[in-house]
Amino acid sequence: MASLMKKESHRYEHHKTKLGKVWHFLSHEDSWQSFLVDAALILLIGKYLVFPTIGFALDTNYPLVAVVSGSMDHHGQEFDEWWEDNGQWYLNHNITKEQFKEYHKSEGFRKGDVFVVKGLDSEKVKVGDVLIYTTEGRRDPIIHRVVTLNEDGTFATKGDANMDQLTFEKSINLSQIHGKSVVWVPFIGWVKVALIDFINSIMRR
Repeated sequence: MASLMKKESHRYEHHKTKLGKVWHFLSHEDSWQSFLVDAALILLIGKYLVFPTIGFALDTNYPLVAVVSGSMDHHGQEFDEWWEDNGQWYLNHNITKEQFKEYHKSEGFRKGDVFVVKGLDSEKVKVGDVLIYTTEGRRDPIIHRVVTLNEDGTFATKGDANMDQLTFEKSINLSQIHGKSVVWVPFIGWVKVALIDFINSIMRR
């Protein structure tokens, strides 16, 4: 009986104030309208409160970044096998196998993974770091590895899975960099990846 009375007390009309009725709609209402409003609020709170707060703490506008391409994917290869196929490029750029093994995420990472990003200044960038930066003409940030510290103070990067550098990444300015990867979380970025793939499929029609 007590349980029944408790459920009855949570009915919409039992709330005396507008705030109470709103709270009931958001937390107890079992309807698609309530679900949509809850989802929208979660997205808005995440975008305008949680993300900015995390970004402020980590000193970057991109505190969490999802990987949306396969340019750093080693495709399941063990490191020695991957180096056999790709190592010559790095040897030609004065990076040895032993050095590469010590780099952050030397085994690569996959589409759908997510990185926690921390801001940095030029003195803290080193070869092997995984940088998050933006470049003109590309909507999503690039997540590639530093391969050269250029004499003019810029940086050169390369995707582990790419045969060579892309033109734009041979000279990355500090102003383009939003930080470097400090923590890696697998798979949870697939929500964003799936949404982007869906939008792109519509745009191609």
